[in-house]
Amino acid sequence: MEPVRPEFVPDPSLSQAEMEALQREIAEAARFEDDLDFSPAAIASAGNAPDDDQTTLSASTDDQADPPLVAGVDQAFVGDKAVSAIVVLRDGEVVERVSAVERTEIPYIPGLLSFREGGAILAAFAELETDPDVVLVDGSGRIHFREAGLATHVGVTLDVPAVGVAKSLLCGTPEQSLDETYPEGTRIPIAADDSVETCSNGTTIGHAVQTRQYDSPNRYVNPLLVSPGHRVSADTAADIVEATADGYKLPEPTRLADSYADEAKATVTSSG
Repeated sequence: MEPVRPEFVPDPSLSQAEMEALQREIAEAARFEDDLDFSPAAIASAGNAPDDDQTTLSASTDDQADPPLVAGVDQAFVGDKAVSAIVVLRDGEVVERVSAVERTEIPYIPGLLSFREGGAILAAFAELETDPDVVLVDGSGRIHFREAGLATHVGVTLDVPAVGVAKSLLCGTPEQSLDETYPEGTRIPIAADDSVETCSNGTTIGHAVQTRQYDSPNRYVNPLLVSPGHRVSADTAADIVEATADGYKLPEPTRLADSYADEAKATVTSSG
């Protein structure tokens, strides 16, 4: 896959002000409503947790004959190098795995993650032979100071439906406290507040999604922070993550991408 909007390709040489200005343009170009070539109901989890080297993400039998391609994106790091991994699944089978390595030219700056990691991600997408129907990115989408997190930046640049799956809340206000322990299946809206400069206060920009919970008072799992990146609504983004979190906290595509990123990382040296 190659960029459809090359003007949005992350450029780490920009100043912070220029990066933030570009993010505002990306947010304006993003579509936070459903524009999918498949029905989200075509993706359904298949039961209990699979073995570590398997996935049981499957398509519902009453939907389209050709199940959607669902990609997961995650990163690992070796020194100043980012290792981006993409795993693509169809009907419970891994159909493609690719990785790419690029140098990170700037340090981590909250809200500007795509300018640090986006180059490696786009390089990995350039290696793909398949065209995913939806992409799950380990990072924020619309839950971002300028509604342009990593998933939004990647989604808009490639013009592919994208969902952000983060482990911590970057901004916005949850409808309920996230410090409580919630049962599996709980979904808590995240509303824009004064920390989100590009949309009105009260706009639902994503959800805290409880994909897994222990049946024990002594152990608990925190919810994922799920938000639309591009061409997906907030509700559908949460639906897709719930459907693909097959017995684990992380959805299968990003869980497998995380594992593959570590595998690819082992072949990369920090020098040279």
